[in-house]
Amino acid sequence: MSTEVEAPPSGRPAITTPAPPARRKKSPYPYWFYLPAAVIFFVFFVVPTFSSFFFSLTRWDLSTWEFIGLDNYVAFFQESALITGLRNTLIYAVVTCGLKVVLGMLLALLLTSQIMARGLLRSVVFFPVLVSTIGVGLTFTVLMDPSNGLINKSLALVGINGPAWLVDPKFALLSVALVDVWKGVGLATVIFIAGIVSIPREYFEASATDGASAVQRFWKIILPLSRPAITTVIILALIGGLRSFDLIWAMTRGGPGFTSDVIASVIYKQYQAGFYGLSTAGNVVLFLLVTAIVFPLFRFLTSREVDQ
Repeated sequence: MSTEVEAPPSGRPAITTPAPPARRKKSPYPYWFYLPAAVIFFVFFVVPTFSSFFFSLTRWDLSTWEFIGLDNYVAFFQESALITGLRNTLIYAVVTCGLKVVLGMLLALLLTSQIMARGLLRSVVFFPVLVSTIGVGLTFTVLMDPSNGLINKSLALVGINGPAWLVDPKFALLSVALVDVWKGVGLATVIFIAGIVSIPREYFEASATDGASAVQRFWKIILPLSRPAITTVIILALIGGLRSFDLIWAMTRGGPGFTSDVIASVIYKQYQAGFYGLSTAGNVVLFLLVTAIVFPLFRFLTSREVDQ
């Protein structure tokens, strides 16, 4: 459609100007596809989260509840095992996160190089991720038996007297952390592989032309351009370490004594004892702790990506 303008008296041709396009009404149809995910998110995340905050202020069981304010939080922070659990949680999270990042990057560099059976090795590295955590815990409990375990028997063949992995208080927590790394490093490796293969090949070709060594290529090309993958691995590994419970419970149940207790296992023991409101308050504390650590770290790491 166009709008005609009368020709001027001089006889020059008329000027036509296009009419503005009609503004189409935006259809709500695409947004309906968000509805199933929104309902699931609301039912299984939003409602339980706010319910936990409410029930942490009550003394409740499966049939009744009584509002008691902040008494549960006061009692939780007076728990004798809390300081030990908090310290162990931070140690466990730092150790598992650090080892997953370092070993995952080393394995990713190996599995993106020109080696034989590269695809098979990638599958082998990723396989432990698919295995049940409880199954891994029970299996390694047998393997780490101080007298009859396969690990100590293998060390004895080369003249090494293996420690009491899960019985000695000095080794229990770190032993579980090493098993956690064994199980989870495959996921970190896959994320790093994805980050490395997404780097344009022109960078590597230019570095080869300039005569850069493998170490220089790693520091100047791979590491800076893999920052999104590194951020993802750090955040996922740290969250998993701070929330870890199932592997620790399957292997040590927080023992010997309370030496491998983490915050999640302290909360579970309170729940087993019937202190439901107290354990709910502990879950809220754990949620706030994870948020307070992970969110600022995520903002810091993503800001470094932008700066780069």
